Amino acid sequence: MSAASREQILAVVVDVLENEFEKDPSKITLQTHLFTDLDLDSLDAIDLAAALSKKAQIKLATEEMKEIRTVGDVVEIGFRKLTEGR
Repeated sequence: MSAASREQILAVVVDVLENEFEKDPSKITLQTHLFTDLDLDSLDAIDLAAALSKKAQIKLATEEMKEIRTVGDVVEIGFRKLTEGR
């Protein structure tokens, strides 16, 4: 997924949350908190990172994982990584 837009990345994140974690996509926005709103835990966050790597070639480093709180955080880090080519 090179040169992806934020909207495309959001679509992938929503797809992963819906299909891998059985979350209702209608309740997922950029402001949705992964831990308090979606009840994900630290192991789920690792699974989310693995799924994003597989589906969108977005590889999240451990330090980046610590920064993520919301769906918007995931989208922004993914967008930055894809536009910077990292």
